[in-house]
Amino acid sequence: MSNHRAAKTLSRRDFLRVGGAGLAGATLLGAAGCGGGQQGGGPANVIFSFGPDESGTLQELVDRFNREHEGEIRVEYREMSRVTDEYFDELTSDFQAGATPPIDVIGGDVIWASEFADNGWIEDITRRMYADYSPRVPDAFLQAPITSCSFDNKFWGVPWFTDAGLLYYRQDLLEESGFSEPPKTWDELKEMADRVTQDAGVKDGFVFQGAEYEGGVVNGLEFIWNAGGNVLTGNITVNDPDKPIIVSPNVIQIGSEKSARGLQIERSMIEDGVSPQEVVDFREEDSLDAFNAGDAVFLRGWPYMYQIFGQEGQVDQGQVGIAQLPVAEEGMRSYSCLGGWNMYINGESPNLDAAWTFVKYVTAPEQQKFRAREGAFLPTLTNLYEDQEIVGEVPVIERGGNIIERNARSRPITPYYSDISSRLAGTFNASLRGEVSPEEAVDKLQAELENIAG
Repeated sequence: MSNHRAAKTLSRRDFLRVGGAGLAGATLLGAAGCGGGQQGGGPANVIFSFGPDESGTLQELVDRFNREHEGEIRVEYREMSRVTDEYFDELTSDFQAGATPPIDVIGGDVIWASEFADNGWIEDITRRMYADYSPRVPDAFLQAPITSCSFDNKFWGVPWFTDAGLLYYRQDLLEESGFSEPPKTWDELKEMADRVTQDAGVKDGFVFQGAEYEGGVVNGLEFIWNAGGNVLTGNITVNDPDKPIIVSPNVIQIGSEKSARGLQIERSMIEDGVSPQEVVDFREEDSLDAFNAGDAVFLRGWPYMYQIFGQEGQVDQGQVGIAQLPVAEEGMRSYSCLGGWNMYINGESPNLDAAWTFVKYVTAPEQQKFRAREGAFLPTLTNLYEDQEIVGEVPVIERGGNIIERNARSRPITPYYSDISSRLAGTFNASLRGEVSPEEAVDKLQAELENIAG
């Protein structure tokens, strides 16, 4: 999301809005940028794109890399738009125009891999991955982030930092109303919300993101998945590059009773008075503000929000519990939608080896650990969730890391995701508003998605 907009100063809240903002089209993180380089004699010039970052951690890593590779490789940071959709448009315009010099390394949203790969815009890095992360590439990373990098039985990116949906709840108020643990099902959430709002005089029971945008898609998917429904499936397993497998085609599955049940549960939050009607227009900022002001018992949110509790608003971290998202029936598996960012390499880069060297550097354990401790960027490497320095200094990992590891699930992996997302956003929002029934919504989406990607 090249960009000549003036950079806006980020507030503390904007800085902490890590991966959730990226997928919901809000503020991105990055660092002050540099202009494009010129190829020729001397060190290989690698242009790296991402958004503005108040933390300074990314610029620090770029500076460290340049010192360590002085005379061989020099990375120049190109600052892009802070809004995900605009960043995407800027990149696609550059790809289509064959911009010179090209961006070599792209810090990109997890949902971009398949679309960029299908258009031939990013490099197939499967052999590089197996050479440098052998013998088991997938085992080095959390499952959902590495899955987001795979398409057509190949790897197209390296997981950089991650995110996943969490249920925040007022632990203090639940205990005062006699509840010793968070809800496991949506019915339990409704029961708890009803009692606590009456006992404590809290305005609303549950707030989430229901507006017509990518965040609304994410929330709708979670309601569908946690009712046993699905949207689109396909074989995305990556095996040894010398032993390719036959990849099954995408199968559209949203037109089912289970998917309709998920959207009905979402709508029932308003119908049953658990959530305010205004959630149909809520984004991250709105839902966070409501919960942080003490006006809600439960909040569906992102990990970055935990850092804000105690710094703004009326609610501090000691009052807030973290749990997995509820499900339709006890015993069902809970899923959280994956957010976060990957590292991609431009297929037209004249410096593929140098670009790969930089990607390996910024995604390595030492650099992921530095960014986690200094900027609360959640790592993608599995073993870092057992690193006691990270666990001790990033509270949301200590309290919710197992949910992020176990429950995260990728949005549909398809080169048509942009078109699919647009349809999902509009229809999910119409269902939430009561303009169409959940059954009508999933039937409509089944036909539309089959037309797009079937």
